[in-house]
Amino acid sequence: MIRFEDVSVKFTRDDKTFTAVDKVTLEVKKGEFFGIVGSSGAGKSTLVRTVNLLQRPSSGKVFVNGEDITSLDGAALSNLRLKIGMIFQHFNLVKNATVYDNVAFALKASSTPKNEIPLRVLELLKIVGLSDKAKLYPSSLSGGQKQRVAIARALANNPEILLCDEATSALDPDNTKEVVQTLKNIKNSYPITILFITHQMEVAKSLFDKIAVMDHGKLVEVGSSYDIFARPTSNAAKNLINKSFDGVVPQEVLDHEHSLYLITFKEENAYEAVISEVSRRFTNIDLSIIAGNIEYIQQKPLGRLLISLRGNDKAQFDSVLTFLKEKAYVHEFKGVVANV
Repeated sequence: MIRFEDVSVKFTRDDKTFTAVDKVTLEVKKGEFFGIVGSSGAGKSTLVRTVNLLQRPSSGKVFVNGEDITSLDGAALSNLRLKIGMIFQHFNLVKNATVYDNVAFALKASSTPKNEIPLRVLELLKIVGLSDKAKLYPSSLSGGQKQRVAIARALANNPEILLCDEATSALDPDNTKEVVQTLKNIKNSYPITILFITHQMEVAKSLFDKIAVMDHGKLVEVGSSYDIFARPTSNAAKNLINKSFDGVVPQEVLDHEHSLYLITFKEENAYEAVISEVSRRFTNIDLSIIAGNIEYIQQKPLGRLLISLRGNDKAQFDSVLTFLKEKAYVHEFKGVVANV
């Protein structure tokens, strides 16, 4: 459906050249809910904007439905963009237009017959759960409702692809849940490919079939959502996952505890009493549970524990880690992982 082939994007500022996207090759299949994650400045938004040529690549090619779109312009580019909806972080609604008129605007812009517009607008508002808000103005809506209006507008012309650029980053947790559920409903009901950019790993685990991780313009890891959370291989992915403990583990604990490990138990091991077994078998090592949970990603259980290990018996200390690694994925936890 979408293929990036050795795509780079470079910007020149004050006679200096910056590489925002660095030789990315990536494929998004038709019907996938695909996430691109990374910290601020990773290049994910720049990459995704090449799909509708809001940003043209400096080199490389972008294919949509097998067609090289990189050099399209004029009518051909306009036709491409009709097939691609896009929602942004800050909604971009017309403030002095009603909810109805904000959605109708997209239909008018695509020359939809006038008599078809009212029924289509009401259909779209029903899809996003805002049938009763048609006559209201954006100023009277919550952030989540504003973003759902933007989703309705983006879907107006039955796009094949929906691009979401940090669509939940400006929202509080409750409004984020509204938007996430709306996108889930859309994905379950319509044959659409969704490419979603975020740095919020809570959103990633709720929505995505597959995840690509970017760091400093480069693609550093690609996998199913479950595998990325269960066994991240890149420092960028580990950092993003570790940050899910921000606010859960006080900084004082992180400063005090020097032997912290994040243990991830996959599927059938998610329910095993591994920690109890460690306590019984390795009596010279003290193990404390700092934080933990069991959650479901792609309908499969994933258990995570942040633990502290203490003890002067190095042989037993090493044996504990070996035992844990037989049962789970283990990596040392320091809040974030330094790039190497």
